[in-house]
Amino acid sequence: MKRLISVSLAVLMTFCLLVATDRRAWGYVDPGTGLIALQTIASVGAAYVYVIRRRIRSFFAHKDSAVTVALPVAAESAESRKIA
Repeated sequence: MKRLISVSLAVLMTFCLLVATDRRAWGYVDPGTGLIALQTIASVGAAYVYVIRRRIRSFFAHKDSAVTVALPVAAESAESRKIA
């Protein structure tokens, strides 16, 4: 019985492999297609590195609770005002 199951499973697997394999295609693929795929992979990789780098940098950044920014303000005088 085990031998019958083994043989039938082997025949089924062989049939599935024969059906699943592709036949020879006589189509034309543009040579630039590979470069577009390579560019896509490279740009996705660069974006991934950028995002990961920013996350690592923000993880190790010092977080100051009291950050103040002083903006310079020009002093106004009575002479600098113009009357329309």
